Amino acid sequence: MATVTVRQTGRPLRRNKDQRATLVGLGLNKMGRVSTLEDTPSVRGMIAKVAHMLEVVEAKA
Repeated sequence: MATVTVRQTGRPLRRNKDQRATLVGLGLNKMGRVSTLEDTPSVRGMIAKVAHMLEVVEAKA
């Protein structure tokens, strides 16, 4: 199964509630946290929504 690993690089301070909730849904909420997730269209959409606060570290097929 394909996975994608993301690292949070931005702070959720002064962001919309839905962006903060998206970070929590991705398993992130503090700077520097890393989360490995299943590579699905819904996860890709969540990553796109908060792309300015994330860095995609690794994507495995």
